[in-house]
Formats: sequence, C-alpha cells, structure tokens
Amino acid sequence: MILPWHNQALLKLQRMIDQNHLPHALLITGSEYIGKFELMQQLVGILLNDDELIKRDNIREELDHPVLIRRSNYTNMIYCRAGEINEKTKNRSKDIRIDQIRAFCEALNKTADALQIGVLFYGDQMNINAANGLLKTLEEPRENTLIIILAHSVQNLPTTIVSRCQTVHIAPSFDTSTHQWLKSQLSEAQNADFDVAQLLENTHGVPFKVLNELSDGGFIAYQDYQNQLLSIATHPLMANQTKTFEGNEVAVLTCLQNLLIEAIKLKTTEQEGGLVELNQLVNNTKSDFLFKLLGDVQKAIHLTKTSVNLKLLLDNILIVWSHITHLKQYPQISANY
Repeated sequence: MILPWHNQALLKLQRMIDQNHLPHALLITGSEYIGKFELMQQLVGILLNDDELIKRDNIREELDHPVLIRRSNYTNMIYCRAGEINEKTKNRSKDIRIDQIRAFCEALNKTADALQIGVLFYGDQMNINAANGLLKTLEEPRENTLIIILAHSVQNLPTTIVSRCQTVHIAPSFDTSTHQWLKSQLSEAQNADFDVAQLLENTHGVPFKVLNELSDGGFIAYQDYQNQLLSIATHPLMANQTKTFEGNEVAVLTCLQNLLIEAIKLKTTEQEGGLVELNQLVNNTKSDFLFKLLGDVQKAIHLTKTSVNLKLLLDNILIVWSHITHLKQYPQISANY
C-alpha cells in the first residue's frame, strides 16, 4: 500500500527507475515518523519486483547481542543501523560507529551478479569517523550497487556525504488523502474524540507521529497542556497553578509554540479556528507580540538542550503569555536561567 503523503517522493523515484537514472546512492530525508523506512521498502519492492520479501525483515527490532550489520531476507541486501550493542563496551550505541561502517562497506564490495542494496539508518546518527569511512564507497561504488541512506535531518549530515547522494525528501502532509488515511487508522472512539486536522497540525503534518502519540497517551497530555495554556492566557492568575508542567517543560513549550503558530495563521488570514479561547486571544493581541513571543519560545526550546533551569525558563515565558492580550509594550524576557 502506498502511503498518500509518499506520492510525490515515490513518483520521483519511479521516474528515476523508468529513465534508468537511479543513482548509486540515495538519501531519503524527512521528519522523524514521516515513513522514510516504509518508502525505502516500497522502493526495494519495486526494484526486486517483490513487495513482501523485505517486509519480513525485523531490522528495527533491538537485539540483545552485539552485531555490526544485519542481513535481509533478500540475499544481497544488508542494513547498518544505530542502536546496536557495542561488543567492547557491552553498551547500546546511540550512533553508527566506524567498525559498523567498515563491515557495511566490506559487504558491499563483494562481487555479486544481482543488485546489491545497502541501507543505512539513520545517517545523521553516524559519528564523524563513520561518515568519513563511508566516503570511499560512495565515491567508488561497485557496479549494480545501491546505497540508501535514511536521515531525519540533512543538516546533521556532513556535506561530503550529502553531495555524493541523490536526495529524495518526504514532505509533511495536511491534504485530504492524508486525512482520510489517518481517519482509517483510528478507532471509532478516537475519531469521535479527536479532530484529524488538528492532530496533523499538532504533529506538523507527520501522520505516523499522530498514531504514536495516540498509542502512548501523548495527545491526552498534549490536550491538557493546551487547555491549561489557554486558561492562563485568559486568566493570568492560572499561571501559578501549573504543577503538571513540572518535568514536562519541553512538551509544554512545544505545545505553546504550536498555539502561537496557529494564532499567527488565524490572525494573518483573518479566520477563526476551532478553539474559542484561541480565537479570543487572536482578536485581542497584536500580531507583532505574537511573532515576538513565538521567537522567544523557539529560543527557549533551543535552550532546553543545554543545562538551563527548565522550570525558570518556562516560568519566564508563561509570565509574558499570561499577559499577552493586555500588553502595551512587549517586555524583554529575562535571560537569567
């Protein structure tokens, strides 16, 4: 089954195949949970004229013993992935190591009559030595060999890797076909409780992320954060009643970022959304203040990756948010975290 938001990417790949222009190295990019792995499987199914063979590969399953690379049900296909147990340290690696890349390249350098395929995921989790170790194979590939690199963020890949690959990007999707697909994946109760368009907005157009967050209760928590944030904007004293925010500062800041993006969109298009409190806030807030607070929230999200005091960081943002409809002048948010 073709996922509807993959149509453009798959069309590009099919065109390469039809014109005999499929490169020796493909870089498939897109947000986490956008379905890069599934697109890779779709492509390999087309190349092998067998849609089911590699779908039996349990490559994303974590093993409890060390390995460098893994084999596919297709004889001439191998996988190299982050998260394998390091034989020396006995710990699970967060990145792809140089010893894995050496084994990956050595396997692809063996002579084979049929198409050889090497899949590396996720490329942006290669350490610098591993990335450098892959260069020679990318520069001098063997005949009848295809290397497919999956990556969440192309910015985290060395330009030397990116420049040697043909890039295919999977874009976020908010269109009708994606809505219909997502509705078909939800239960009757979920379809009754949630608005599919809003779910996609909250996950920035990433359908698999919607399913993931529904399965682990993430959207229930998200809705709670959203309701509390809207209450704070309409009743400033509520900013002192944020016990549930403690320990969840990053999720709350992300929720606030999404609310501000939606508010700016409604303000710019002069439309109303489905959240009554947000519509009221949009009507009573200057556009300039919404943009400035969004900028401060995005800076705050970036700071959460440092040793910053998360509670103090969020408190400073919430002070401005709680008064956003009454501000005469936008304040300087304290940097003393």
